[in-house]
Amino acid sequence: MEYKLVSINVGKARRELYKNKEIATGIYKKPIEEEVFVSTVQIGGDQQADLVNHGGKDQAICAYPFEHLEYWEKTLQQSFTVGAFGENFTIQGLNEENAHIGDIFEIGDVRIQISNPRKPCYKLGNRYKVDELPLLVQQTGYTGFYFRVLKEGFIKPGQNLRLIERKEENPTVAYINKVIYQDEENVQALKNLVEVKELSERWRNSFQNKVEKLLN
Repeated sequence: MEYKLVSINVGKARRELYKNKEIATGIYKKPIEEEVFVSTVQIGGDQQADLVNHGGKDQAICAYPFEHLEYWEKTLQQSFTVGAFGENFTIQGLNEENAHIGDIFEIGDVRIQISNPRKPCYKLGNRYKVDELPLLVQQTGYTGFYFRVLKEGFIKPGQNLRLIERKEENPTVAYINKVIYQDEENVQALKNLVEVKELSERWRNSFQNKVEKLLN
């Protein structure tokens, strides 16, 4: 099964104002047209400003479903084009409902694996001057998700993501979003997520901490 990679987007970190304070952000991404190298931590030419919450080996590539952009344009009456959510990959056909944690794909020389949902932050709202946008993203479940890189290599626009292993026994991104935003006191659900070995270590640790707090 293949999914269309509509666009590969990269961008350097920049500084802007947020509530009269200067912040660094890497949310501004633009499409590229040339071949690029993908390492275990990022796509060549890309940069993350907040290395605590973005980037790293479990979050090397941020992906967002192309189909969601029309929804946001109609809802917020603004233009949302590829890269609008700070994503590196704008993908058609693969979304939170059918993306399982641990699913493995190939694109060009590169092999990637879904690692965790994308958690929207205030910088997204600041970009579009819509403070409630992160909350709206949570409520809709249109969060996007991250890939870790299992095999480095080169990719280029026009190539598609080819599914080579689907982890149907693992939760979907949509399920995890539902737990953390609508059912965050469900101890058994949280315990189950802790056991998903393909889920990023930071997310599993976070769920374990929530379990311990709920049981104490």
